[in-house]
Amino acid sequence: MKEILTPDTVLSDMIDINYSLLQVVSRIGLDLKYSGLKISEACTRSGIDPNTFLLICKVYSSNEYVPSKTDIAHGNISDIIRYLRGSHLYYTGAALSYLEASFDRLIAPCERRRREVIRKFCTDYKEELVKHFAYEEEVVFPYVESILEGSRAGDYSIAQFEEHHGNVEEKLEDMKNIVMKYLPAECDNSGKISVLLSIYHLQDDLRRHTYVENEILVPMVLNLENYGK
Repeated sequence: MKEILTPDTVLSDMIDINYSLLQVVSRIGLDLKYSGLKISEACTRSGIDPNTFLLICKVYSSNEYVPSKTDIAHGNISDIIRYLRGSHLYYTGAALSYLEASFDRLIAPCERRRREVIRKFCTDYKEELVKHFAYEEEVVFPYVESILEGSRAGDYSIAQFEEHHGNVEEKLEDMKNIVMKYLPAECDNSGKISVLLSIYHLQDDLRRHTYVENEILVPMVLNLENYGK
């Protein structure tokens, strides 16, 4: 991958290059009042490690990016967790609320039974997502933070998280099929397109989020467990 983003890239230039990186800026807590500064300085003033910020941005910038051992070794675990927590808030808040509201408008012309089935499907997916994130928030992240504080206890390890880390994207395929194949003709076509765009965006976002967990957080924690660094 051609190296475009560096610590010397001005933050506003980075956003012009790829405005989708605003979601990383938001979730990791980087303040846009520093947008005129180099990434290194903007991150430092926001209390964020620049290498870690760029590491996540590369995941969002390219489907081909694979972090090297050096990339991972230079990352900051606390900032990775900060980003993941910010993502959880976004998914369970704005993203799903918008998707639910869009679905409700779309299926308004449907008969009552069909509306109930679709709403239950959306509700069940939201509950599954909330449960998935709750495990990370209540078990995984506190465990990692305890190691960072030098107070690791019990026999839990990051391998257990890796082994049981479920796929939260699968039901979105079913959701797309509902919109494209099973809704009656009276459902508004522009509404279908709007909902599909939301689903595709969420699906891609979750895939990158999961990649950060599996390919960056897990190796970082394994290094911490095995070598204390």
